[in-house]
Amino acid sequence: MAGNSQRRGAVRKAGTKKGQVQGSGGVRRRGLEGRGATPAAKDRPYHPAHKKARAAAKAAANPQRRPAKVAGRPSEDGPEYVLGRNPVVECLRAGVPATALYVAIGSQNDERLTESVQIAADTGIAILEVQKGELDRLSDNGLHQGVALQIPPYQYAHPEDLLTRAQDRGEAPLIVALDNITDPRNLGAVIRSTAAFGGHGVVIPGRRSAAVTAVTWRTSAGAAARLPVAQAPNLNRALADYAAAGLQVVGLDAGGDVDLDDYRADTGVVVVVGSEGKGLSRLVRENCDSILSIPIASSVESLNASVAAGVVLAEFARQRRQ
Repeated sequence: MAGNSQRRGAVRKAGTKKGQVQGSGGVRRRGLEGRGATPAAKDRPYHPAHKKARAAAKAAANPQRRPAKVAGRPSEDGPEYVLGRNPVVECLRAGVPATALYVAIGSQNDERLTESVQIAADTGIAILEVQKGELDRLSDNGLHQGVALQIPPYQYAHPEDLLTRAQDRGEAPLIVALDNITDPRNLGAVIRSTAAFGGHGVVIPGRRSAAVTAVTWRTSAGAAARLPVAQAPNLNRALADYAAAGLQVVGLDAGGDVDLDDYRADTGVVVVVGSEGKGLSRLVRENCDSILSIPIASSVESLNASVAAGVVLAEFARQRRQ
């Protein structure tokens, strides 16, 4: 720079590479060029869609491999979790086949938590201390009270196993089949009533039906560990097989052709219970030998499905005792 060339640093020493050199090597030209279309989400290695597609490909290559649990929630065929101090201690008292007891670090101790830990320790159930956030991810509302019980997927029986169970006991079979029951609490209540009144098992359809989940375990008060629940791919076919084995198939409906007071259940019986709203489906109703109604006060339109099943089972148990 004129008049200032003697200032220190004003003149660059020869041979240095710092600063602009002649030409840009095409950097500017390439910078102005387009980069092409954006790759699809599944083709971007760090995108969640890419990881999901890769996991699906692995599952297809190895169908026996169980899908991994995502974000702390149980997978479709993964373990179930009973949450809350009362439900957990009730399941442990009933001998539910649990695999792990999770306790949040820093949880306030009480009698229920102490008993849960003691039962788990005595029965060889793993006891794991976790952060509260881990339990938050297992529940939708966060109401876990600092404790969770992990239960493995339920192992369903075959409908024929219920007949074998009755034969081994030398008793006339008493089976309950559920049609259009989608509430797991109703399923749990029916399981509990069936076990209480000497039934030999419960049959549920393979589709469009409540399954044995953590809610079912809790509602059944552990009866699901003592009473087999069979899953039938086709409920109508299972009912036809029971009828062929000599059992009477009796459906419950408010407008039945037989009154509960007039029905005798001395022989093998399958009690088919429909939902409170839809009742029995058409095909299931056609496969019933008779439709049974429960006499109730005229001011009450209908009974809950699990309550109706309990009333009928109690009457059948009374008849068998006599």
